[in-house]
Amino acid sequence: MALDFAAGCIGGAAGVLVGHPFDTVKVRLQVQNVDKPLYRGTFHCFQSIVRQESMLGLYKGIGSPMMGLTFINAIVFGVQGNAMRALGRDTPLNQFLAGASAGTIQCVICCPMELAKTRMQMQGTGEKKSKRKLYKNSLDCLVRIYRKEGFKGINRGMVTTLVRETPGFGVYFLAYDTFTRSLGCEPDDPYMIPKLLVAGGMSGIASWLSTYPVDVIKSRLQADGVGGVNKYNGIMDCIRQSLKKEGWRVFTRGLTSTLLRAFPVNATTFATVTLFLMYMREGEECPIQNSEPQSVQLQSLQQQAQPTSM
Repeated sequence: MALDFAAGCIGGAAGVLVGHPFDTVKVRLQVQNVDKPLYRGTFHCFQSIVRQESMLGLYKGIGSPMMGLTFINAIVFGVQGNAMRALGRDTPLNQFLAGASAGTIQCVICCPMELAKTRMQMQGTGEKKSKRKLYKNSLDCLVRIYRKEGFKGINRGMVTTLVRETPGFGVYFLAYDTFTRSLGCEPDDPYMIPKLLVAGGMSGIASWLSTYPVDVIKSRLQADGVGGVNKYNGIMDCIRQSLKKEGWRVFTRGLTSTLLRAFPVNATTFATVTLFLMYMREGEECPIQNSEPQSVQLQSLQQQAQPTSM
């Protein structure tokens, strides 16, 4: 269990550094005012942020995921690994259930973290140097929200986070299991690392595609009230207003930047976690029939003739 948590921490930190700029672009596109849009698309948004706010603008709010995602990935991979051991058999259904349980539990940290990240990413939009910063950093952001709105305030968007993360992580681990089996990821394969990167990247894309519309609503709810005025009364009101004003395409806002981010981030995360656990568990016995989730141990892999799950 400790190794699962450690591997998740390392993989999470690597993933944040790789993908945060595209996450900033995604959030800006998801919540921008459709009547007065600042950005025409993914690449225009990227260029505008660099031009108006410098390269550092792409890394606004990175403190929150850098602190939170390390713990989140530790929880996700730790819970998923233990859930698979408890379920006893490595089957597609169990991969989905273990992933879904991990996704549900990590929402406790994920929701406040993403609230702070979203607020920080929206702060000083279009300004190279913000004239007046409402929040000094991610922690200050959460403290201010808590003082003003209480416990409910720092958990704004919790329902949409749960609706996104529970099935999303189920798909995430199921897809990774499927891709690693299909590609035949074995420790003696000279192309194992590229295969792990492809499997991880495609798993991230599959996960985001399965729940992306919910993420748009979550971002809008968490960004609501930044200017002091609340536009939405709740989830259904946000959906109604968004559909009425922008049509069904609203649910694809920022999707391009999300997918561009999803591949390298999840390729890095899964490959890092898998290789770390393979190295640390070399020579151990595998406690799950067929294979161990997302981190097959080297000895077990060498003894098995059939493709295994990473």
